[in-house]
Amino acid sequence: MGTQEKIAIVTGAGTGIGRHVALALMKAGYDTVLAGRRREALDETVKLGAASGRRTLVVPTDVRDPASVKALFAKTKETFGRLDLLFNNAGIGAPPIPIEDLSYEQWKGAVDTNLTGPFLCTQEAFRLMKNQTPRGGRIINNGSISAQTPRPNSAPYTATKHAITGLTKSTSLDGRHFDIACGQIDIGNAGTPMTAKMKDGVPQANGTIMPEPTMDVENVARAVVYMASLSLDANVQFMTVMATKMPLVGRG
Repeated sequence: MGTQEKIAIVTGAGTGIGRHVALALMKAGYDTVLAGRRREALDETVKLGAASGRRTLVVPTDVRDPASVKALFAKTKETFGRLDLLFNNAGIGAPPIPIEDLSYEQWKGAVDTNLTGPFLCTQEAFRLMKNQTPRGGRIINNGSISAQTPRPNSAPYTATKHAITGLTKSTSLDGRHFDIACGQIDIGNAGTPMTAKMKDGVPQANGTIMPEPTMDVENVARAVVYMASLSLDANVQFMTVMATKMPLVGRG
C-alpha cells in the first residue's frame, strides 16, 4: 500500500456490515472515519478496532441531511487532510407489506437513506478527491442482491438498490477525469443482526416461507478490502458475494 497513509470513511459503521468493514480496513492499515447515527455504536466499533493501532475519527452523521454530510467530510479533511476511500454502506429497509399499504413516509425513508445519502456522500467525496494531492480515490457502494433481484414486498428497498447501480455507473464514468474509481458490492445473506430471522424462514417468490442459509460477514469485509487495495488504474466494477446455497441462482 506504499508509505502514504490511507484514509477511509465508512457510513453505517456502528453495526453489521459497516462495522465489520471498518474493522477490516483498520487491520489493513487505513485510518478510518466512522459515520453513523448513534455515537455509542460507533464508539464500540472504535474499541473493537483499537488493537490495529490506526487512527480513528467518530462523526455522528445523518446521511439524509446535506448539512450533516458536509460536516462529516469537512471534519475528515480537517483531521486527515485527504480521503482515499468512501464506503457508502448506510441503508434501511421498509416493512415487508403489500405495496399499496406502504406509507409515503416509509417510501421516503428508504429513498432518503439508501439513495440520497450515497449521492450526497459521493458529491462531497468528489469535491475532496479531485482537489487533493495525490489526486483521486475510490468509492465503493453497498448495492445488495436487491440491486439485481427483489424479495416479495420490498419495493422501496429494491428500487433504491437498483438505483444505486445507476449511481455506481455514473460515478465510475464521471470519476475517470479525476482518477476516482467507483465499484459496487452486492451482498447476499451476510450473517448480521439484520439477517438473523432467515434461519426461521423468510417469504419466497412462490408464497412459501423458507429458511435461507447465511454466510460469515467476514467474507464481505475481506471482499471490500480487496476492492479497496487495487491501484486506481484498476477497478472491481461489480462484485457479488453471497451465501453459496441461498436460492438466488435458479428459478424462484
